[in-house]
Amino acid sequence: MAKTTSFVEEVELQGHIIDSLLLPKVLDEIVTRGGTYVMKEMKLGKRQIDPSYTRIEIKADSHEQLDEILAAIHDHGAVSTTPSDCEYEPADMDGAFPERFYSTTNYRTQVRRNKDWLDVDDQEMDCGIVLDLTKNTARCLAMVHVKKGDPIVVGHQGVRVMPADAAARHSLFEFMSSAVSSEKPKGVTVREIAATMKRTKAAGEKILAVLGPAVVHTGSVEHICALIEHGFLDVLFAGNALATHDIEQALYGTSLGVWLDRGLPAEEGHEHHLRAINKIRRLGGIQAAVDQGLLKSGIMFDCIQHKIPYVLAGSIRDDGPLPDVITDALVAQDVMREKIKGVGFCLMIATMLHSIAVGNLLPAAVKVACVDINPATVTKLADRGSHQTVGVVTDAEPFLRALVNELKKEA
Repeated sequence: MAKTTSFVEEVELQGHIIDSLLLPKVLDEIVTRGGTYVMKEMKLGKRQIDPSYTRIEIKADSHEQLDEILAAIHDHGAVSTTPSDCEYEPADMDGAFPERFYSTTNYRTQVRRNKDWLDVDDQEMDCGIVLDLTKNTARCLAMVHVKKGDPIVVGHQGVRVMPADAAARHSLFEFMSSAVSSEKPKGVTVREIAATMKRTKAAGEKILAVLGPAVVHTGSVEHICALIEHGFLDVLFAGNALATHDIEQALYGTSLGVWLDRGLPAEEGHEHHLRAINKIRRLGGIQAAVDQGLLKSGIMFDCIQHKIPYVLAGSIRDDGPLPDVITDALVAQDVMREKIKGVGFCLMIATMLHSIAVGNLLPAAVKVACVDINPATVTKLADRGSHQTVGVVTDAEPFLRALVNELKKEA
């Protein structure tokens, strides 16, 4: 009988691997891809806060099959028990990675260089990792920014991922993350989000808001302004529509031509948003409109008054757009990457397009609350890897009103 050759690799997994379901996910990946495994060692944490550890021997029928298994379990935190330094190749052209490039997740990642593990800076999903061989550092790099000759990490060797812990399930963000339901207890959810925002500020981190135009349409401008005025909004991301309809309300009292105080269409109101854009364009921008006394209220006015940085990223459907809108999507991405530094919490409200875009930029350590009347918005965020998201299926105005009331309470 011919002797069957097995290809073997030993990996280890540590942390809160039981309650986070990382261990069963790893074992399922091995079996699904035709491999077998032997649990060589297992140490279970005795308390909820204690980490666990396991060492697993993986067998496959071919080198290719083993590589496929190792690649699949890598993102769940499994690493070789005999790690080597990471591999890298110089980029052979501008704007593209080498074929074997390592594709990043939003989880904290390290690479091994000269037998030391280095944190990868600017963590972001769907990027590559570029090394600075002189400074011995590593950072995430978007494909569009690759320059010929950049040393790009390839393969999974010498790369390890640290998935988020699920050990301390003491808050909504640990226990109900990514769950989407219109039947969630809204009061509990709002209180936990408010408490998280307070903790974020106490830690010296920034709060980012990603807002869609429905915030204005539903009559929530006063609530966003209250967040700004009470110090619970440090950075704003939106599109042309949010700013346009906010300014339309400030100038005409309407949003999409509908009186916000009466809920009735204004005569010739369909022109108001375009006239608002035109007025701002004639003055040269939102800052100029505030300086010259045209714009006296609203979200954009308060951003200017309180020096809140904002990024308005355009789309193909924009009217105008406002002069402040960044119409080049790649430029807008880079500006947002710069502005998310120091952000510890992100509140996304009523915008699928911008929520998913920003979710792709945020590291998994940044907690996210996504509020939308459409459950699909939160589902899409989770499907694209933003698993740290808590979804709240409700209308913007009642949520924001309740949130502001909670934030006003004494801690």
